[in-house]
Amino acid sequence: MRLRWYTVVLDSIDPTAQARWWAQALEGEVVFESAEEAVVIPGDLPPEIRERESVPAAEWHQTPPGLCFVAVPERKAVKNRLHLDLAPHLEDDREAQIERLIALGARRVDVGQDEDEVTWTVLADPEGNEFCVLSSRDS
Repeated sequence: MRLRWYTVVLDSIDPTAQARWWAQALEGEVVFESAEEAVVIPGDLPPEIRERESVPAAEWHQTPPGLCFVAVPERKAVKNRLHLDLAPHLEDDREAQIERLIALGARRVDVGQDEDEVTWTVLADPEGNEFCVLSSRDS
């Protein structure tokens, strides 16, 4: 018996807009949305999993964790205590990915990092949640 990391839950003023933004950012899909909650699965969800009501445990455990956005009345006020790290593959253009995210509505933020000494770039999504784009890697 084991547990699967199922989702990361983020408070949001507009769960649907946040889910749609993150679906674009992660080239994933919104798999559920309502006025109170919206869920994104990053990347391509295999059709055999998406189309079945029930899947075997081995396949279920291989599904990536989702991002679940839940409605709250207040805006984000302080630096995140938890953030996502995104990483491009060595064969991908890291700077192009950063510029793509900025074009989608992300912005660069300063959380105290020394840009000359770090191997990541800190961005914030449209509601101000910080995340990092790490250096390129293959593992």
